[in-house]
Amino acid sequence: MAEDDNNEPWEHDLEDPEPFHHEASGSSHGRGRGTPALYGVMAEFDNPSVLVAAARRTYQEGYRRINGYSPYPIEELSEAIGFKGMTLPLIVLIGGIVGGLGGFFMQYWMEVINYPLNVGGKPYNSWPAFIPITFECTVLCAAFAAVLGMLMLNKLPQPYHPVFNAPNFALATRDRFFLVIEANDPKFIHREVLQFMGTLGARDVSDVEV
Repeated sequence: MAEDDNNEPWEHDLEDPEPFHHEASGSSHGRGRGTPALYGVMAEFDNPSVLVAAARRTYQEGYRRINGYSPYPIEELSEAIGFKGMTLPLIVLIGGIVGGLGGFFMQYWMEVINYPLNVGGKPYNSWPAFIPITFECTVLCAAFAAVLGMLMLNKLPQPYHPVFNAPNFALATRDRFFLVIEANDPKFIHREVLQFMGTLGARDVSDVEV
């Protein structure tokens, strides 16, 4: 989730590249019956350096379903939680290749197959004349792929997200920094996660309900 122009917090997501996208065991993860469904545990920090250090330590402890939220992009945070970010460039590359081939063969079909014209004795497949439109189609399709790929990978539009329920999360667009360990992490045990995040130098640690 990366909507800086709309004053949304940046999300650094290990599983979904998004904002500029950091008790006893069992199905309840240590929470009693009748309690609201849990999205995860959130820690609040005062500055980005502490957040990055906490995210790096969280990743080293073996947690993989991690999200970071900040008022602006933090490159070190994405690296700290193990986010590689290779999916969107691949989508853009594929879009550009499809656009370039589509633009070229569209002209080839029109000029050579559908309506061939002999212009000044030039060959029907006069490919140098096809280059400008081929280039424009490449750029156009790559741009569309970038926009649509970003929306898809960030799961946008997303008018609701569980982190909106967290206390003080509105400050993620101002001067606070947040780190979340999601409840669907394979290593997640509620009591242990609370204790662990309490050792990260957080200003506050709280549950995030769905």
